[in-house]
Amino acid sequence: MYRALASRGLRAKSLFDNKSSSFLASFTSSRLNHSIPFATVDAEEISGAHPAEVQSFVQGKWIGSSNYNTLLDPLNGELFIKVAEVEESGVQPFIESLAQCPKHGLHNPFKSPERYLLYGDISTKAAHMLALPKVSDFFTRLIQRVAPKSYQQAAGEVFVTRKFLENFCGDQVRFLARSFAVPGNHLGQQSHGYRWPYGPVTIVTPFNFPLEIPLLQLMGALYMGNKPLLKVDSKVSIVMEQMMRLLHYCGLPVEDVDFINSDGKTMNKILLEANPRMTLFTGSSRVAEKLALDLKGRIRLEDAGFDWKVLGPDVQEVDYVAWVCDQDAYACSGQKCSAQSMLFVHENWSKTPLLSKLKDLAGRRKLEDLTIGPVLTFTTEAMVEHMENLLQIPGSKLLFGGKPLKNHSIPSIYGALEPTAVYVPIEEILKDSKTYELVTKEIFGPFQIVTEYKKDQLPLVLDALERMHAHLTAAVVSNDPIFIQEVIGNSVNGTTYAGLRGRTTGAPQNHWFGPAGDPRGAGIGTPEAIKLVWSCHREVIYDYGPIPQGWELPPST
Repeated sequence: MYRALASRGLRAKSLFDNKSSSFLASFTSSRLNHSIPFATVDAEEISGAHPAEVQSFVQGKWIGSSNYNTLLDPLNGELFIKVAEVEESGVQPFIESLAQCPKHGLHNPFKSPERYLLYGDISTKAAHMLALPKVSDFFTRLIQRVAPKSYQQAAGEVFVTRKFLENFCGDQVRFLARSFAVPGNHLGQQSHGYRWPYGPVTIVTPFNFPLEIPLLQLMGALYMGNKPLLKVDSKVSIVMEQMMRLLHYCGLPVEDVDFINSDGKTMNKILLEANPRMTLFTGSSRVAEKLALDLKGRIRLEDAGFDWKVLGPDVQEVDYVAWVCDQDAYACSGQKCSAQSMLFVHENWSKTPLLSKLKDLAGRRKLEDLTIGPVLTFTTEAMVEHMENLLQIPGSKLLFGGKPLKNHSIPSIYGALEPTAVYVPIEEILKDSKTYELVTKEIFGPFQIVTEYKKDQLPLVLDALERMHAHLTAAVVSNDPIFIQEVIGNSVNGTTYAGLRGRTTGAPQNHWFGPAGDPRGAGIGTPEAIKLVWSCHREVIYDYGPIPQGWELPPST
């Protein structure tokens, strides 16, 4: 199957065309035709007969474990990856390693500034490696093996990761630590503001973007001078394990990053005992709130997203808008924190074939090319039960989907559901808190709510947006500036697209991605995000004098 998927995705490889550098010349000529020098697995060959093994990394060494978590292939149920998970009894090396990093970090504007240049060079080499078709294909296929999505979607993740690294080549890392000065009150006094690392930090990331999320946050932490301990969901950690090996190949000092595979309980023990100065958590709101309490607020969060899209009154380009809605709701089987969870349709759009087109587009998706696939955090039964609960609401109806996928070997611990949309009247959504909570429950799969509002019901839409708890992404699909102004001015989502081409997913590397409305909110992708999440402000006031001529000891004050 995977070879067939790759052939269908060959056109995506044009994303990776790039000129080689001198760094890559020897690699290309001596190794590319035979093997990838950093890789310890072959994505094509991982199977029940040839299982891969994932290790942890601490204090400069790769380590195994006596405790193996053997993963099921999400497409056929074979035991295909053995993850050497650290047990609670084995956490001490990780705690000691974090403790070796001082609070002022591995580098800062006053200490080891040459390391800013080192990380510019590492980013350059890593970006060039990902530009090689064989390397980009390796990571694309590896992502597909553990978090099944279409070749184009997986290749897009590799592409965004590469472009991020390109953005921080050369001097760009040290520019992140740019300071400012303000004149003082008297001669010889100046105040300087610096971006300062936290020192020992931890990063916890989810399954749905096995490369992009952990790599972008990891590099941001390193750029600013921190020493991170990285934990990725074990279901997909093989991807980041291989990326760690690539980074070492590109010059990453082995002492700078630790990488752990463990269950949540073990990681929680490390967090409590190591007491990291800052933790970045991307994942569920329930776990995020627990960690915020455990860590006494020393945390940044990019948690769940029940993301909305509002179609404005100006109807145009119905085919295009329908296509974007399908991509937002169902690409990666809806397993994006930015996936379109709720679609507010103005009555003018209801007079068009928008919903029928959306149904047709959803119907094109099939397991064979992974445009629809396994859902890794919800079972089929759980999603069907949620749908049936929604259909008990007066006036609700199934627009399309709602049936389990057929003719597959996806193991029952995962979900397999057709792309699904349920219509619920907006008046019913807002009738009481219990109904509202049911309708806005996030289903991390190919599932969305659709509702309609009339021209005088925009206040109802804004009320629905105000009641939501997660404020990650959103879209206002309209070219009417007054309408856009009204919706954006009365909402809060951190990454909001406005205009006819507005979407909720597919953020490129050139803009901020993250929630708003919560002081703990984390960003990703941009210099502003890196500085916010991975550094704090330190003010140094220089006061050299001279002492005023004729100065005398004044009375006490």
